[in-house]
Amino acid sequence: MDAVASIDKAIDVLFYLHGSSSDCGVTSIARGLEIPKSSVHRLLAALVRGGLVDRTQTGQYRPGVGLLALGLGVLDREPVVEAGHRVLEEFAQRWGETLFLVAARGGDLRVLDKVEGQGFLRAAPRIGSSVPVHATAVGKLYLAFSDESVAVAMENGREAFTRATLTESMALHREIQEIRDLGVAWNREEWISGLFVVAAPIHGPGQMRAAVAMALPASRLPELGEELLATEIRLAAQQISERVSGVRRGSTAMEKHNDD
Repeated sequence: MDAVASIDKAIDVLFYLHGSSSDCGVTSIARGLEIPKSSVHRLLAALVRGGLVDRTQTGQYRPGVGLLALGLGVLDREPVVEAGHRVLEEFAQRWGETLFLVAARGGDLRVLDKVEGQGFLRAAPRIGSSVPVHATAVGKLYLAFSDESVAVAMENGREAFTRATLTESMALHREIQEIRDLGVAWNREEWISGLFVVAAPIHGPGQMRAAVAMALPASRLPELGEELLATEIRLAAQQISERVSGVRRGSTAMEKHNDD
């Protein structure tokens, strides 16, 4: 393999290991990616040396801690994560449920940060994972408030995840209009049965930067009420939006100081 092909295959190996629910052997990786075992051996050896893949005592392979360092390095460069993490912690502690930050990255909606509550969603979508557009509260926010070309690009199929998933265009468009009027979006068991989510947009100068969402069991909805949840998520979004603007102003001032 030439250098470019090797890099491509190494990336494939990393994503294969990331997507696997258990440790993998050379044979399963080679079969899954349809590349020779000898090539897999060479790629894994290089990835292990770089700390991006770990080799177990039984000769299996799993994602390495080096990937965590790279991931944290990316998040360190995300102003919305820096600005929002403390807010997520405060609201998760107050309500005992899981809070997420989600933003459009690389044509998908990606979980940038989360703080887990104590109940239903402790194993919910991981940081870095993608979420569907039409069946999630944050996805609907992007359809409602983001640049039209971005929204259209992300609305690329409407799988029916549950009986409640909106797959019909007119019904979805009506809900998008309601979201524009209310400033919040709901996921009423449309992605995962038993899961209720409320989300609000995080705004930066002239644009939607991300979305903050609170996820909770649908069984808690009668206890809390949609109006209270909408008020709380708007407050969280407002606080993060203000912090994001502060981070941006601070960064700009620092850059100007450095230039001087």
